[in-house]
This record gives sequence, C-alpha cells and structure tokens, in this order.
Amino acid sequence: MYYFLSITAVNILMTWAIYLPYRVAHLHFITIANMAISGYLAGDAPTFAVVIVGFTFIYITRTLIENLPAVGGTMGMFGLPNIAKTPAGHRNLIIAILYGLVLLVGFLIHRFDNSRLGKAASAVFVDKDLATSLGVDIKKVGQLLQVFSCVIAGGTGVLYGFIYKSFHLDFFTFHLVGIFMTTIFVGGYSTLWGSLLMAPILYGVPLLFPAEIQSWRMVIYGVILILILVLKPEGFITRKFVYNIGIRLSRKREKI
Repeated sequence: MYYFLSITAVNILMTWAIYLPYRVAHLHFITIANMAISGYLAGDAPTFAVVIVGFTFIYITRTLIENLPAVGGTMGMFGLPNIAKTPAGHRNLIIAILYGLVLLVGFLIHRFDNSRLGKAASAVFVDKDLATSLGVDIKKVGQLLQVFSCVIAGGTGVLYGFIYKSFHLDFFTFHLVGIFMTTIFVGGYSTLWGSLLMAPILYGVPLLFPAEIQSWRMVIYGVILILILVLKPEGFITRKFVYNIGIRLSRKREKI
C-alpha cells in the first residue's frame, strides 16, 4: 500500500508537470531529466523542437550520471537515510509530504487555470497569432509555466529516491514517458482533474494482473494511448465535462 500511494502521488505530480507546459502547446520531457538531476543532487520554440530537446536532455543526464562515480555511476546510490526515526515513521512522513504537495500543487494549478493567465495560456494553445493580437506575451507565459513545471519535477525527483531509499538510472527511463503521457491524454489534457483520476487507475489496475501480464504493461499503455488519441483525443475529463459538473453542483446548492 505504501508504494501504491507514494508512486500514485509521484505520477500525479509529474503528469501535472508535463500538463503545465502543454497549456501553451509545449509538449516535452525535460521535466523527467530535471527530476533525475534534482534527485541525484538532493524557451520559446516549436513543440517538435522542444520534444527533441527533452529527449536529448534525458540522454545527456543519463550519460553524465553513468560516468560520475560521486553519484554511484551505473551502480546507483543506495542507503539513503530515513527522514524519521523509524522506517514506519519514514514511510508515513513521505506519504504526508507527497499528498501535501498534491494538494498544494493542485490548488495552485486550479487557481492558475481559472485566472487571466490561465485563459491567456488557453488562447496560446488554440491560436498563437490570436493570443498575440490580444496582447498575450507568449514567451513570458511559456517561461513561467516551464519554471513552475520544473520546480514540481525537481521536488518530486528528490522524494522519488527517498521512497525507495536509493537512486538508480533505471528509475528514470522512458517508461516514465509512457506512464505520464498515457495518464495525461487518457485523463484529459485540458484540465488537471483527468490526471488526478487516471494516475491511481493506470498505476493500480495493472498491479492486480498476473506477473506475466504486468511485464506487458508498457505495451498495454501504448495501445490505450493510441486508442484514446484516435477515438477520444480530448480524453475522458474535458473542460466541458468539468463545466457541466460545476453547473449541476451549483443548482443543487441553490435548491438546498
């Protein structure tokens, strides 16, 4: 249960870290490289170019860590200390910190999505020329979201190692890309709620399968992602869906 709860929180936070830059149509995985760098150390460009840079950063980061004896090289780092007096206390504190961050980051993203800045980001996503004509500084909005995204990823990277009390390059492979991409697009890339809903489902359900099927998890994620992109590109939780839920809740309150 400890690993399910903790890794679910990690997946939520890291999916939100990818969600934020995507609000201005920047899809990249520099956040995963930053996650690894921050863990070990306790711009304005077309989307395709940013994706390539993100993959490049992952390769560069892995190569540097593999060749640095100070951080364990290919062997990794082991024996990280407990952050509480006992192993049980350590686990409880990690869970508390992770879900405290989920609440804090979720609140901040919710406020952002409903602010003028969030509406500006939505305009950039739909049409950059229109956003520019409305006076939106695309570069500054993008930089702000990149910084926020990397702060989330960096903090999550540090906690990721303390979950397992070790760091290894295998923690930061492309399987993370598959998990986070599936979570954000299946849940719905236009709101933060889709990731919150899908992270525990996509991580938890495969754990119920036999080991033989679990070994095919990444293939299953890939098939699910392809089907969603073809059949329901906006994902299950869309802005319209959230808006309709809000209206229904408001009407119920008025009746009460």
